[in-house]
Amino acid sequence: MQALEHDERPWGCYDVLLDTDFTKVKLITVAPHQRLSYQSHKFRKEAWTCVNGTLTVIVDDVEHTVIPGETIQIPQGSKHRAWNKTNHKINFIEVQTGDYFGEDDIIRIQDDYER
Repeated sequence: MQALEHDERPWGCYDVLLDTDFTKVKLITVAPHQRLSYQSHKFRKEAWTCVNGTLTVIVDDVEHTVIPGETIQIPQGSKHRAWNKTNHKINFIEVQTGDYFGEDDIIRIQDDYER
């Protein structure tokens, strides 16, 4: 499957696999020892399914470990981040549902890259 969109980020990259009126699906790759910003969204909730590696996920200040085949729910408005504490790339699938899926619906609370 060819990605609809590919974007490089300081922490890794993502590929948009599906983009409709009711959902957006991404394959997210997190580089070793990198993490996404601690963030929230006004218009969407997300489900993250780990497909490779051991992913650390923070949801509303609580740390979770997610292994391949496991899914964690990110409620709309919750603070969250994905963190790769390992020496290997980690991949997870992000399924977004809600009213709006634009990248400008990211409210950054803390960011290692000062964005």
